[in-house]
Amino acid sequence: MPVDSPPPTLLIVDDDEAILTLVGRFAERAGFCVRTCAGGWEAIERLARERADVAVVDLRMPDVGGLDVLRAIREADPDCQVILMSGAGTIESAVEAVKLGAVDFLTKPFDFARLKALLGHVKEDASRRRRVLEAERKVARDLEFCGMIGRGPAMQELFGLIRRLAPHVRTALISGETGVGKELVARALYQLGPRRGRRFVTINCASIAESLFESELFGHVRGAFTGAVDSKPGLFETADGGTIVLDEVGEIPLAMQAKLLRVLESGEVQRVGAVEPRRVDVHVLAATNRDLRAEARAGRFRLDLFYRLGVVELWVPPLRERREDIPYLTAAFVRDAGERLGKRLAGPTPAAERQLVAAPWEGNVRELRNVIERACLLADGDFITEREIQSGAAPSTGTGTRGFDARGPAPEDGPAGDDHSLSSLEREHILTVLAQSGGNKMTAARRLGLSRRALYRRLERYGIRP
Repeated sequence: MPVDSPPPTLLIVDDDEAILTLVGRFAERAGFCVRTCAGGWEAIERLARERADVAVVDLRMPDVGGLDVLRAIREADPDCQVILMSGAGTIESAVEAVKLGAVDFLTKPFDFARLKALLGHVKEDASRRRRVLEAERKVARDLEFCGMIGRGPAMQELFGLIRRLAPHVRTALISGETGVGKELVARALYQLGPRRGRRFVTINCASIAESLFESELFGHVRGAFTGAVDSKPGLFETADGGTIVLDEVGEIPLAMQAKLLRVLESGEVQRVGAVEPRRVDVHVLAATNRDLRAEARAGRFRLDLFYRLGVVELWVPPLRERREDIPYLTAAFVRDAGERLGKRLAGPTPAAERQLVAAPWEGNVRELRNVIERACLLADGDFITEREIQSGAAPSTGTGTRGFDARGPAPEDGPAGDDHSLSSLEREHILTVLAQSGGNKMTAARRLGLSRRALYRRLERYGIRP
């Protein structure tokens, strides 16, 4: 355990003041930070705000019995280890306690040697968990490749492909779901390629109004249209000699696709209103979360442009297909968030990590990063618990904590009122962001990390009328 690690926390719950004092002094000498509660209700209320590494709970109390407190602890924080104690212990009580998840059952008067051994096991478990998390953090640093982390075969194959292609590729298509890190792949191709250090221009094609596409990409001359008081170079000219990334290339209007194809084929751009074209030398990396083959079959994307962009195609797998990477991504995100927030954070508890690994992650790595950042903000100890993960899963618009369903993805058109469906959480999140954006859909889409059209599809799906 690092020397600056805080001592583990012990919560003692008993209606006998003498027991609280006796066990408290013993635990403090054993290296624990001690908290005491004089009854079951007080303990349950306290555990809703704070976490403990271990709780020593009396079986018989006048307000709430020890077994009920144990159930509440197991529900609130599965990683908290519970030791039950009683002055009139029975085999039946001990068996019931173990079935509910207690690590042991002690009878009064105490066998302090046994209690010392149990507390020693708790300290060792906390120390072991820190060592595991530190190892995951080190592995995450070793695995990092141009800002991406991947230990599994799919990501390692992608990293190898990037290394081989980067020195030679001039045009590439990067596909994958929203939030998988397509822009990081584009940046890796740039950083490992011959044009690193030159201009790197990124444009989100979904954020440009259809009437302004040609001017934004290729520029215009003075007087070309109303409001064109000066000549303006387009983004292709700005990126001359370097690299341009066309993010969400599937959102480019069909009429503009033919002009983009001509630029890729000829290496020439023509400003709106200009007579003569201008030569540009630009590497073009396109990214999309759409299936452009299907879009081409449906007549929404030019097949010849798809083949021109897809000379080299790289596919980034979704997070649900590489769950073995989640602990290392989590370690990296916790490290970064802890440094920004000035917090000493070891990482998630075992139960929280199991929850993270099991979650559906429809928003992929971006969603995982956002959940971890919010959980780090909420964490009041050195471990992130299930409670922080659940609270960080989506902003709440009402009182109380919204649930985070780690059982699997919710149905695409599930009922909006189901508190445990990710669809309802997404609908609520969109409503919150729309309200914060004053109903401005373009601003809301930018804050949500969605394209304008993707936001419109979600508004239609959830029946939202801003």
